[in-house]
Amino acid sequence: MDIRCINSLVLAYLGDAVYEEYIRMYLINKGINKVNDLQKESINYVSARRQAYFLDKMLELSFLNDEEIDVVKRARNAKSHPNPKGCSMIEYKKATAIEALIGYLKFENKENRIDEIMKFIMED
Repeated sequence: MDIRCINSLVLAYLGDAVYEEYIRMYLINKGINKVNDLQKESINYVSARRQAYFLDKMLELSFLNDEEIDVVKRARNAKSHPNPKGCSMIEYKKATAIEALIGYLKFENKENRIDEIMKFIMED
């Protein structure tokens, strides 16, 4: 299947699950062992506002390659009909873009690159 034919929002759907798993494993490995504490700490990584921040930082530092930037742009510009709570529409679209990038990399079996991106995020 040609990855360019997959809807960006579908890639974001996949990427959201992958992203969430990385964050959960990271927090558990940090030694947080109460579910309530895990939930509170995860907001620092999984909220649309924070995901938008991470994407902006990666772009600012030229961390992404041209192919990844294309995926991000396509996803950021995808038509969606959300009514985001707690963030602006721009932040929501950037969060969707970073999730789509992770989904794209997962679909392409680029696990090492996902590791690099998630390490960048978790070390911020």
